[in-house]
Amino acid sequence: MKKETFINEKIPHESAIKHVSGKANYTDDIPEPPGTLYGAIGWSKKAHAVIKKINLDEVIKSEGVIAVVTKDDIVGRNDVGPVFDGDPIFPKKAEYYGQPLYAVAATTTELARKAVLKAKISYKTLKPITTIQEALKKKSYVLKEKIIKKGEALKAIENSAYRLKGNFTTGSQEHFALEGQAAFVIPQEDNDFKVFSKTQHPSETQQIIAKMLKQKSNTITVETRRIGGSFGGTETQSFIFAAICTLLAKKTKRAVKLRVDRDDDIIITGKRHDFYSEYEVGFDELGVIKGLKLKLASRCGISPDLSGAINDRALLHIDNAYYLENILVENYLCKTNTASNTAFRGFGGNQGMMAIENIVDHIATYLKKDSAEIRRRNFYQKNKKNITHYNMKIEDNIMQEIFDQLIKSSNYKSRLLSIKKFNSENRYIKRGIAVTPVKFGISFTTWHLNQAGALVHIYFNDGSVHVNTGAIEMGQGTYTKIAQLAANALGLPFNKIKVSATRTDKVPNTSASAASSTTDLNGAATLNAISKIKMNLAAYVKRKYKIKNSEGIYENGIVKFKGKIFKFNKLVKEAYLNRVSLSSSGFYATPKIHFDKKTFKGRPFLYFCYSAAVSEVMIDVLTGENKILQADILHDAGKAINPAIEMGQIEGGFVQGAGWLGCEEVNWKTNGQITTHSPSTYKIPAVSDMPEKFNAEIFKKGKNIENVINKSKTTGEPPLMNAMSVFFAIKNAIASIGNYTKNPTLNAPATPEKILMSIKNLRKKI
Repeated sequence: MKKETFINEKIPHESAIKHVSGKANYTDDIPEPPGTLYGAIGWSKKAHAVIKKINLDEVIKSEGVIAVVTKDDIVGRNDVGPVFDGDPIFPKKAEYYGQPLYAVAATTTELARKAVLKAKISYKTLKPITTIQEALKKKSYVLKEKIIKKGEALKAIENSAYRLKGNFTTGSQEHFALEGQAAFVIPQEDNDFKVFSKTQHPSETQQIIAKMLKQKSNTITVETRRIGGSFGGTETQSFIFAAICTLLAKKTKRAVKLRVDRDDDIIITGKRHDFYSEYEVGFDELGVIKGLKLKLASRCGISPDLSGAINDRALLHIDNAYYLENILVENYLCKTNTASNTAFRGFGGNQGMMAIENIVDHIATYLKKDSAEIRRRNFYQKNKKNITHYNMKIEDNIMQEIFDQLIKSSNYKSRLLSIKKFNSENRYIKRGIAVTPVKFGISFTTWHLNQAGALVHIYFNDGSVHVNTGAIEMGQGTYTKIAQLAANALGLPFNKIKVSATRTDKVPNTSASAASSTTDLNGAATLNAISKIKMNLAAYVKRKYKIKNSEGIYENGIVKFKGKIFKFNKLVKEAYLNRVSLSSSGFYATPKIHFDKKTFKGRPFLYFCYSAAVSEVMIDVLTGENKILQADILHDAGKAINPAIEMGQIEGGFVQGAGWLGCEEVNWKTNGQITTHSPSTYKIPAVSDMPEKFNAEIFKKGKNIENVINKSKTTGEPPLMNAMSVFFAIKNAIASIGNYTKNPTLNAPATPEKILMSIKNLRKKI
């Protein structure tokens, strides 16, 4: 009989049918008790202003309004900042356009949204800071700048055969998840509150609300069954909506639902950090980097939010796949009068990687060499040149193998020649191609977050299993993979395992579902809980049947001990009748990691993920329009738990990354008003933006050298960085206009307008 492992199998997502049929329940689908009210938020129409007076008389008198809340209703902490204060629920002073000032609860959502518009607010307008350049000039920062140094960068640059200078910008990005921000709060007895929130971090949501109400954490229960996409947008940005919703529920003593309109969602919430870099690089005749000086600045918004950790990760990934012997980086966290920017898939790592990739690409153009060749020459090596700028030894380096395999399988070299021929024969349509590597570190850079808990029950009457963890199902298949792991560990059919909604009263003190670590952490905690139950069963069998030194083999619904075989159902029922515990909590803490943020030295990551991508594009030099013709990806997923789910992550991440670097542009007016706040003004990739040919493959030789569940590797964030190849393919197409002799000036995202501007500037240099 074949053993049912359920590992490395393409099992469908546990909610797949519900997702595509519309039957999946999200926060807004939760049944409402009679008398439920509906919330809406009134926000600032000024980016920087003293609020002289707020007159809410007309709001209060508006049809259907039951209650209005302001800062005066907050008895505890008036702030939702996750690490530092700076993000008040309702502020004394307006610091960005869209900042919540008050909220209402009404009998319908429509009436609530109409009511908030009737406030009369008088402002004393102040001049806002809206750009990184303004913030740098005025030394406006949310946190102290950081300087990272390895070797003698300035001396190495000075002594280099060749030197280049330049600057580069990567833009912001709106999360634009299918499900918008939402919360639903039901008051309980004893002044307790049941909070349903679209959040990646139920435990911190619980803490934020408890501090706001000046209550104990045990009076707040936060539950999340699933969320319709997040990408970092609900790691901290969901807090204010859950807090306001709870405040309304407390004041009215009724259930309140707050579902934010898409425009309001985009206006109120923070986004991906845009980054600006200035660089000076020294290199030799082969293109090998000898020294690098880099100034790196990010737009953080009004508060630190998660900017400290995000900028740290940018600094940790400034090397990408390249050995940098001498490097000096100045990092500035700029305070601007815009919503506090926040977590977004990649968490700053991809902004750092884009900075170095742009530099390597610049070197290649200057030397008139293929960029793939220059990239390869700068790779970390296995036995030497394998220490990062933060002093971590790279022990699992397979970058070169993946890179070379992809170049061969994608026919990169022959396509490069045919593209050059095509460009020489076509005046108005140009093609470009690029290959880019990815080395991405996996673990939270905040040490204490690298932990997870789980709760596992086995029910004696039918042997079914209930699993609860701190993991949030965001569509990435975490619940499915955890169920696979549990089924394999207990030798049970997949349908015997139930992974339930994440709740703070079941598994407390959870970390956010983020940092590409959700399955690693929560899957390991689940297996730890199961191992404890199996120990209970083994101890019982040993005691009852006098069997020594047998842990039991679990497969196909059978449990085998030395000298005794049980059906699983029979064993657990027998154990229950003999008062053996069939329930256990589990815990896991990531081993080996340590990192000193002051010295910027240590081992912040348990392992690295590796990937490479080749993209071919076509641009119209008259309009700037562009199209991805082909994308080839080779991704290291270790021994994948579920190849189908991993492939979905790989393909989806690439498309999202292509959006960030190609068409998704966030714009603000000089007065701080965001102008790209709806689907009509903000373009996310559509089906038509997918590559015409899309060849994605999991690296077959992949295997995690660390003791991670199933020797797997994550596919959460790293695949997004494969889209760097799209940007540099576009840049390659532009470079063809100057016969590849000049470096095009191009910043991300490479919108049609920016492509046309780049072409115009390039022609001036020719």
